Amino acid sequence: MSRQYFGTDGIRGTVGTYPITPDFALRLGNAVGRVLRAGRPDGERPVVLIGKDTRISGYMLESSLEAGLNSAGVDVMLTGPLPTPGVAYLTRALRLDLGVVISASHNPFGDNGIKFFSAKGEKLPDAWEIQVEAELEREPVWVDSVALGRARRLQDASGRYIEFCKSTFSNELSLKGLKIVVDGAHGAAYQIAPDVFHELGAEVVRIGCEPDGYNINEGVGATHPRTLLAAVRAHSADYGIALDGDADRLQMVDSDGRIYNGDELLYVMVADRLAQGERVPGVVGTLMTNMAVELAIRGQGIEFIRAKVGDRYILEELSRRGWQLGGEGSGHLLALDRHTTGDGIVSALQVLQALQRGRRSLADMLEGVELFPQTLINVRLKPGQDWKANRALAEMQSVITAELGDSGRILIRASGTEPLVRVMVEARDAEVARSSAERLAATLRD
Repeated sequence: MSRQYFGTDGIRGTVGTYPITPDFALRLGNAVGRVLRAGRPDGERPVVLIGKDTRISGYMLESSLEAGLNSAGVDVMLTGPLPTPGVAYLTRALRLDLGVVISASHNPFGDNGIKFFSAKGEKLPDAWEIQVEAELEREPVWVDSVALGRARRLQDASGRYIEFCKSTFSNELSLKGLKIVVDGAHGAAYQIAPDVFHELGAEVVRIGCEPDGYNINEGVGATHPRTLLAAVRAHSADYGIALDGDADRLQMVDSDGRIYNGDELLYVMVADRLAQGERVPGVVGTLMTNMAVELAIRGQGIEFIRAKVGDRYILEELSRRGWQLGGEGSGHLLALDRHTTGDGIVSALQVLQALQRGRRSLADMLEGVELFPQTLINVRLKPGQDWKANRALAEMQSVITAELGDSGRILIRASGTEPLVRVMVEARDAEVARSSAERLAATLRD
């Protein structure tokens, strides 16, 4: 059964446009509640945690989901604004049945979404989402008054999560002596992230920490690292840390004005584990992971595999293989011996721990890892066009693959949201990457 509402990261869309509407959220809460109660003894109420980012629409969706869950006989605990990985942590730590996050991550404020975590603090499998969608096709069932769920506010959710983040940083180290700019993207971590780094000893400069319901991700955060770069220079800081709206992704900047993406930060985490004598059996990237990072990791004698784009697919591969480390260039990084899901704050702490422990800079730790230039071209499809059946494109791809050899690669994939095909070529030489991508795009258009 295909999924109608769930995408790669929950349900997401424009607020006020179905399904990101209060009536759908009410039905969704009721459907999720029925799935949770299936097979349980009468009178046993599941408990669900709901957190959100700082979008104005979060109030509306939160109250609708709360009502839907209560109507199905499910108790609800509310955290208010809390990073996505904070909801995952508290769901697991409090032994709850489900975690819900109301957020559209790095999207502008006019979008919102709903995603779920299991009792273990992990993203749920496709089979669970299909089960929920099957319930959505049925009429809602409201329990009797005596069986209705209750709702209450979870006290000090932020403080509990701050302590968890700090616990992932070595007790033998501190951030004393470092001046760090923390960009909260006017999002869910606007209070939490600066406090974490401050309490570990850093001098913290806050930017992107004044949400008003409308400015989330607006010119700040992980999707706008130039703002962080300017702040690091202006304050003569050692490093800058940028999160996105729900704080599950990370970008970093150093005092020399270099921006480090998720691929590079993943390599630093791997190198630090090796330097500590830890065993790293393998690392998971994605189809978009820079080839230079793959080669650098393989050069350390570590297996590297690529998953589909999206942190849920990285997590699936890590879990299946029993590995710990994975990530993607957008800044979603996974260290499963620290947390069950991607966490921007925890990932930043892992990188800073590596720097403090080795008394080295980010640039030093990445010496010799020169990212390959990438060219990405979006080609709009004509109605009914089957690009996979394009023989000329297949032939051109074969020719260019042979030309690139071990010095580059090609990735052609359909967009998940638009009628586009994305053509990406990566090569050691920027001009080779550009010309090769243009040849492929031209073949596809013709």
